[in-house]
Amino acid sequence: MRQHLIAPSVLAADFKQLAAQIELINNSEADWFHVDVMDGVFVPNISFGMFIIKAIKEVAKKPLDVHLMIVEPEKYIEQIREAGADVITVHYEACPHIHRTIQQIKATGAKAGVAINPGTPVSVLEDVLEDLDLALIMSVNPGYGGQKFIYRTLEKTRQLKERITVRNTNTLIEIDGGVGLQNAEAVLKAGADVLVAGSSVYKSEDPVKTVKLLKGIIKNTIIT
Repeated sequence: MRQHLIAPSVLAADFKQLAAQIELINNSEADWFHVDVMDGVFVPNISFGMFIIKAIKEVAKKPLDVHLMIVEPEKYIEQIREAGADVITVHYEACPHIHRTIQQIKATGAKAGVAINPGTPVSVLEDVLEDLDLALIMSVNPGYGGQKFIYRTLEKTRQLKERITVRNTNTLIEIDGGVGLQNAEAVLKAGADVLVAGSSVYKSEDPVKTVKLLKGIIKNTIIT
């Protein structure tokens, strides 16, 4: 059984001291930095773009997992990669030519991911599963941090895991939204490989310890 990955979401960090917040995760057992890019069109919020990604990359010692919650992501993929993205995830709902966009991401040398919203079934990924490094299931409606986990996500995760197993692909399943110590075990048991944790890490009293606890969840055991 492969070890799951933890990707703290920078969106939940204190931007007044961003460098220190990045260092905090550098010094933890986290595996990736999850970086949300929002345009105020695809989602009802605006976050940040290339300049912030570059700034994070200069300090980060772990891969950048960049999640594009934007319309027409194909216009920016090369720039996002140049800014420092190691994984680039686009939304199925924002890409009319999803296969072409996946190939565009791979051509930059980044790993390619596709995200689906809570109301989108996992069946839409059927025809691109072999091409994906990552499939991201949104467990909240995209646009804001700190939302409550939608428990229907567990069934969607099981469905996707079954498809991946049958097809024998190496696609990782990432869950994003409302993930914390209260539900991480259930999410992992459903088949997730990567947990995005924003508020549950950055708003905790001890973010490094919280990451350690999330990383240590294996079946029924929390390793302390």
